[in-house]
Amino acid sequence: MGCSSCASKSDGSPKGCKNNGSCGTDSCNKLTVFDWLSDVELPVGTERFDAVEVRFKNGRKAFFRNIDKLTLSIGDIVATETSPGHDIGIVTLTGELVKVQMRKKKEDPYKPDLAKVYRKASQRDIDIWQKAREREEPIKVRAREIAIRLNLRMKISDVEFQGDASKAIFYYTAEDRVDFRQLIKEFAYEFKTRVEMKQIGFRQEAARLGGIGSCGRELCCSTWLTDFRTVKTAAARYQQLSLNPLKLAGQCGKLKCCLNYELDSYLDALKEFPRQDKKLVTQKGEAVCQKIDIFKSKLWYAYESEYNNWIELDTEAVQKIIKAEKESKPVASLEEFVEDTPIVSTSFENSVGQDSLTRFDKPKNKRKKRPSNQKSGNSKSSKYTKNQQPKKKQQKRQNKPKPKNEKQ
Repeated sequence: MGCSSCASKSDGSPKGCKNNGSCGTDSCNKLTVFDWLSDVELPVGTERFDAVEVRFKNGRKAFFRNIDKLTLSIGDIVATETSPGHDIGIVTLTGELVKVQMRKKKEDPYKPDLAKVYRKASQRDIDIWQKAREREEPIKVRAREIAIRLNLRMKISDVEFQGDASKAIFYYTAEDRVDFRQLIKEFAYEFKTRVEMKQIGFRQEAARLGGIGSCGRELCCSTWLTDFRTVKTAAARYQQLSLNPLKLAGQCGKLKCCLNYELDSYLDALKEFPRQDKKLVTQKGEAVCQKIDIFKSKLWYAYESEYNNWIELDTEAVQKIIKAEKESKPVASLEEFVEDTPIVSTSFENSVGQDSLTRFDKPKNKRKKRPSNQKSGNSKSSKYTKNQQPKKKQQKRQNKPKPKNEKQ
């Protein structure tokens, strides 16, 4: 958040611009594409591509034709064509890269019926748009109350007003088909606007609302992820993850999309490993695979008669044992291929010159023990009494001359 309206309040709590990612400075946008062709000049005689990418609330984007050849740049607020009326959005991409994005979304860059950009938004358009945005949250709360009263098994996750406040889109999720004919009538009567119901999936709901994942970062689906691939539990098995649904599921309730990120690397590494259901045949007996370590290329086997005794082998040794079995020359035992790793004893020294960890601890004040012959309140407060003083002190007192004015 780079704009000044997203600063903190006097008490330290976040202020927020209440735009939910639609900031005019384009600093807190979602799914923003980096224009790496912005500094590249077009060849002589080539016109710039006349379509732009416009983003609306959250991650909803669409492409529009700039037929009036307006000077548009990233972050400009524009009024776009829609039915009915017009909508207000923010330009997120211009130039030749828009053509690449349209082909990625399987849209024809040169189709004639593409919606167009009307104009740059005026101050009046922005005021109407902001007032409509402020109504979305209370309307969402009221809409949920009406849906609960009608006993509809659905969840209204988000409400989005059109830029001219003439229509409201209600996004909802449901597991079964929902008959919301009566719901639309009550919405139109309650909110005095055109109503459009749009069903979305659970992953799309998490992408629209956003949030923080278990990794401590924003959700991938709401920041940069655009395509939602199917995630299966086999992806967790290949990566040797615990099949705990509480840890593997994201905020959408489905398996996390990040399980597919490193899956290809694991599959490539597993090509060098033998099948885990393959038994190793030796003269001593058959051994079953108990565990594998993909990073260290290690496997642990145990004889069928000694399941508690695991033997560590590397992939090369296992391949040799399998090859010997195919040649009808089984090896004597698995212990022949165990590598003796010497135990290295490490001694820790204070070579860096660090201080002790207890250097800031205050030592306890130990009370000095009194001698056993000393008692509180006794006139004998010194260690020696008058009759028990050292001999040197007694001799000094005897040899000390008396003052003149003292009577002898």
